[in-house]
Amino acid sequence: MAVATQTMTDEQRKSVALEYLKAFDNAGTTSTGGSILDLFAEDAQVMFPKWGLATGKKEIGQLFTDIGGTLTSIQHHYSEFTWIFSGSDLVVAEGTSHGEHRDGPWRAGVPEWGAGRWCDVFEIRDFLIQRCFIYLDPDYAGRDTARYPWLSQD
Repeated sequence: MAVATQTMTDEQRKSVALEYLKAFDNAGTTSTGGSILDLFAEDAQVMFPKWGLATGKKEIGQLFTDIGGTLTSIQHHYSEFTWIFSGSDLVVAEGTSHGEHRDGPWRAGVPEWGAGRWCDVFEIRDFLIQRCFIYLDPDYAGRDTARYPWLSQD
């Protein structure tokens, strides 16, 4: 990771994280028409469940291509986000979403145990995402129920 050279406020870090989430909702295009990858440092890391750890823009691009290829649409619910700031470079966003996966639709809370609730832990320095670890259930359409007795009792 690069040495920090620009001081950032929590609100500035939040704005970078929001730009990332909005770009994800906009098929990888930022509000200025750029690529979502422009928001990342060259040596950034992104972790996505069931994909693993991507290091560097090339691997992050592959991760987003792989994940994005399974989604028809996604919409994060910005007004419902919870933000946590650490007083350093870390920003945590917790929220909900809905959308359409190739296996079917999802909406947070429908069913209550299903996909749509997520938490992202960002490390943001110099107006770039250095690290984004994504915590969610990647079974968007809720089809993986047989392995969980409490879900397959119906």
